[in-house]
Amino acid sequence: MVKISIIIPVYNSEKYISTCLNSLIMQTLKEIEIIVIDDGSFDRSADIIKSYVEKDNRVKYFYQENAGPGVARNTGLLYSSGEYAAFVDSD
Repeated sequence: MVKISIIIPVYNSEKYISTCLNSLIMQTLKEIEIIVIDDGSFDRSADIIKSYVEKDNRVKYFYQENAGPGVARNTGLLYSSGEYAAFVDSD
């Protein structure tokens, strides 16, 4: 059972997203899902995130056309299954 859904809106965050995802994956609470909403990035963010999806089944990737971080957070809530939701910025 997923305890916490962690939602990360991402827009051109290739410089920071690995550090962000590494810190979340290393948390002691394992009953988490990490929902990454790519808000129309045009850098290497998607490739980096997809490499994490392949390594850890708690990481989920979704793409949407650029609509801003608020919309990305709401999109993440639609995909979440946790008892609680938390929001983390990619940087």
